[in-house]
Amino acid sequence: MKLSRRTILQGAGSLPFAIASLRTGALAQSAPAAAPGAEVPPILFVHGNGDYDALWMTTLWRMESNGIARDRMMAINFTDPNARTDDKVEQANRSSTEDQRRELAAAIAELKRRTGAPRVALVGSSRGGYAIRNVIKNGGAGDVSHAVLCGTPNHGVFATDDQPNSEFNGRGAFLRGLNEGESEVTPGVAFLTLRSDGMDKYAQADGRFIGKPGTPTGVTVEGPELKGATNLVLGALDHREVAFHPRAFREIYKFIAGREPARIAIVPDPGVRLSGLVTGTPGGVPTNRPVTGATVDIFRVDPETGERKGGALHSAKTGADGRWGPAQVDPAWSLEFVLTSPDAPTTHIYRSPFPRSSDVVHLRAARPLGPADKDAGAVVIMSRPRGYFGLPRDVVLLDGKEPADVKPGVPTDSAATLRLPTSEVGRNIVAEFGEERIVARAWPALENRIAIAELTY
Repeated sequence: MKLSRRTILQGAGSLPFAIASLRTGALAQSAPAAAPGAEVPPILFVHGNGDYDALWMTTLWRMESNGIARDRMMAINFTDPNARTDDKVEQANRSSTEDQRRELAAAIAELKRRTGAPRVALVGSSRGGYAIRNVIKNGGAGDVSHAVLCGTPNHGVFATDDQPNSEFNGRGAFLRGLNEGESEVTPGVAFLTLRSDGMDKYAQADGRFIGKPGTPTGVTVEGPELKGATNLVLGALDHREVAFHPRAFREIYKFIAGREPARIAIVPDPGVRLSGLVTGTPGGVPTNRPVTGATVDIFRVDPETGERKGGALHSAKTGADGRWGPAQVDPAWSLEFVLTSPDAPTTHIYRSPFPRSSDVVHLRAARPLGPADKDAGAVVIMSRPRGYFGLPRDVVLLDGKEPADVKPGVPTDSAATLRLPTSEVGRNIVAEFGEERIVARAWPALENRIAIAELTY
């Protein structure tokens, strides 16, 4: 049967309308409607390739602001979040599809145990959607009520005869196994996909974003959609924003709860407690393995200058579990986290005020200074973990200029680097994205120090 596309909501600001579409060939499942005031199932959030639980921080805050208790939510940290090049061949500090399926199944069991709920809702970003689909298809459907897949390349980042054992190959055994049959979803679970309207770097017909410019990938912008799911298009959002943007939150909440959220904005806490995990990059590969013996110092800083206002608010050294905190801060304070981690640069991470408490403030030291930094007196990085920088879509300014290393067009870059001469060490650097503004200090590279202005939104 042929099902037409229809507009369902108007985008915020100048973004295009969001479009709902149902792919032809199978009737979409609807999320079960919840009665007003009905309890929302526990929710488990699943990060993507190379990522970590902290990316869901703002989503957790928005859920809490709509009355979802924190202890009914969990965000997984996959031990080794990066995929293998070949899913069948073991690689140090990388995971197979089976590794991720097993870890996710254990997390589902733990959330069910903790809450006593018979089923949980799963929300995944990018590769996280693969683990969700794998768990559901291979014996876990009875444990899952809803599956929300955000930017998941369900038909591959590419679909070619190259790299037949890559899990990202739409022609490979893994994705063919998930997508076989008239319907691409598992009966009994309500599925929602969220995708971009052409701004997802992993859903492009040309291979320029996977290192093969001019070579057809065999996939299209519709690649994240699934036959049998409710498929929503969220306009000009990028690969990460379709999971972490406020507009994505609205659709995630509405699908799982069966009603509109009472609010999109984050409701501030009067007192904020922060804690989290320190991880590292063994062999140059980011992992979520805890780092022992790292020191975390937290300072309140002046939001206009980045200068410290007094001594450390909190100092901690990590044990075998890599955990630090809790630290008590004010929701109006701008903060500097100083991470001194073994065999890594001392990393000064500047953050906007935290409006609510969080136990997923994930800290990872900056990459070592490299050949490109050899003449720099100071290195300052502007980082956006929950989205990419889109030019000319976004306001992106680092030290008063659009960063030269951010490419225009389809958003592909989530970090920009500024290198300063020795004469400018110690001055403040302003990083701006949209309405978020962070002031960092330029620390001397000669002392093996790097500053990061890490955006929250």
